[in-house]
Amino acid sequence: MTAVRTGAASEASASAPKESFTSLVSSVTSRLIGRSLDAALALELNRTLPGDGPEVQAIAAACRDAIRDGWMCQREAGGIRYGRVVKPGPATHGFSVDVVEMADVIGPRHRHPNGEIDLVMPLDRDARFDGHGAGWVVYGPGSEHRPTVTGGAALILYLLPGGAIEFAPGA
Repeated sequence: MTAVRTGAASEASASAPKESFTSLVSSVTSRLIGRSLDAALALELNRTLPGDGPEVQAIAAACRDAIRDGWMCQREAGGIRYGRVVKPGPATHGFSVDVVEMADVIGPRHRHPNGEIDLVMPLDRDARFDGHGAGWVVYGPGSEHRPTVTGGAALILYLLPGGAIEFAPGA
């Protein structure tokens, strides 16, 4: 006789990887408490958590696994796969966590009322996000841009204080 998984059991087994992922990201967001989102923060993150370092590589591997397993980047529009993975809350120190997969594409214009911290994880060696390779990019409060990936495919993890983001009309 074959066992049949119930909805609750399936949800419980799917939540374990998400909880593990949230824990990985929490180790980063704990360093951001009370910090200004500016160039100094970008420099510090790139020094202490380099794109080729073990912590970032663990986050990148977790993202690739989650996309493969179907619970991350479940939505798609305009050639961009995306999704909010974690809502802002205590587990991530008030930051939301979004992950997008982009390849040689320009995304929709949006504004960061409280700023945005991006972790660029190239899937292709030459991939660049807004001109940046592997590592951290920080946009201050009130900044805006059209996220652009060139040179191949990349994953970008977005940390948004309070989950705040404003898309331009028609974006």
